[in-house]
Amino acid sequence: MDGDVKLHNESVKIIDFEKMDLTGATVIAGFPSIGLVSTIAANYLIDALNLKQVGALNSDDFPALSVVHTGEPLSPVRIYAGEQPSGHKIVVFVSEFKPKPHLINSISQTIMQWVNDKKCDLLISPEGMVVEGKEDSGNISAEAFAIGSTINIRQTLSMKNIAQFKNGIIAGVSGVLLNKGKQADFNVVSILTEAHPKYPDARAAAAAINVIASIIDVDINVSPLYEESERIEQKLQKFHQQAKPMVSTNRAPQPNMYG
Repeated sequence: MDGDVKLHNESVKIIDFEKMDLTGATVIAGFPSIGLVSTIAANYLIDALNLKQVGALNSDDFPALSVVHTGEPLSPVRIYAGEQPSGHKIVVFVSEFKPKPHLINSISQTIMQWVNDKKCDLLISPEGMVVEGKEDSGNISAEAFAIGSTINIRQTLSMKNIAQFKNGIIAGVSGVLLNKGKQADFNVVSILTEAHPKYPDARAAAAAINVIASIIDVDINVSPLYEESERIEQKLQKFHQQAKPMVSTNRAPQPNMYG
């Protein structure tokens, strides 16, 4: 590790643990969202594509903690990367915490500058969304939509028959990255999947990964995520049945914003 520190703005910096040629890479930004879709998808991609940690984000405003995994201390926001057998380079930013509002612009700007410095080609940000008034259909797959920052990437989405998000609000890191991508004429895609707002939604994460795989032409097996989703839903269904006599019939209002 060369400990190369790159300070991108006053509040958020990236520490590169090792130098890696990421020219032409696809970057996935995984920050917690509705149903933890982004975080689940990011962690799954890291394991499925055998990516290794190449850096971390750091800020005095990040939570004062270390994420310990298999005996190794990890920063709250990390960067993983690797080259696939096809030659495609994949980078994943993953976070265990939802950024505070005042950090969103700084994090987004830092990621965009790093992506440009590394000469990456595409930035993808998966998100969960709640569709107001729509009940869980119990289908094996969640519906997914995408929106691109440039005409070129929107044409790519059309050619791949990926449904495009037409109207609504995308908040947080994904929304800021889309705006910055448009301003810089850089390809950014936000993927929105219908997700349950009250528990981690592995099915929605699998839907997001399927769209990512289609965009970048990389084969990713998401069957384990569907199986995990079924286990989660079966446990919740049993819990709800047991709890039904004890809870009020009043239902809490559902959020109507995206991202």
